[in-house]
Amino acid sequence: MRTITTRKVAQAIVLTALAVALSPFFVPIGITKVYPAQHMVNVLGAVLLGPWYATAVALAAGVIRNILGTGTIFAFPGGMIGAFLAGLAFRYTRNIYFAALGEVVGTGLIAATVSALLVGPAFLGKTMPLLTFIIGFSASTIAGSIIGVLGVLILRRAGFLVTAAQARET
Repeated sequence: MRTITTRKVAQAIVLTALAVALSPFFVPIGITKVYPAQHMVNVLGAVLLGPWYATAVALAAGVIRNILGTGTIFAFPGGMIGAFLAGLAFRYTRNIYFAALGEVVGTGLIAATVSALLVGPAFLGKTMPLLTFIIGFSASTIAGSIIGVLGVLILRRAGFLVTAAQARET
């Protein structure tokens, strides 16, 4: 049990560092900038670690990014809700594509709604346009989820993938 916990903590730390290190990079798509790093990490974390650790990675990355000035208050619902739903989707289906779908629904729809209707008014004192959040969050999470699925497939093919379920079996 101690080896499993140590492995999961180490993987969580590496994923947190990866999310923070890659957070400044964006992909220009049309008139928007898409920041896919956190969403890629959410899919990887969901598959490798499960919903609770994936959510903890998103929380830690959000805290560090806000301290460094590279994140906003929206990093918390945007990262954590998607990570948790991706982890739950993977836990119950064992399908990486459902994990990615959980990330997209959790971030692109639910977290966008929470950000626009709760976080913006509560922390910034102003209402925010919901459609703007849905479009921006969805673009980032779709791109990041695709990259995350590709990362999982590459890790699996290389023989480096140890999922949360496989770790419990050892």
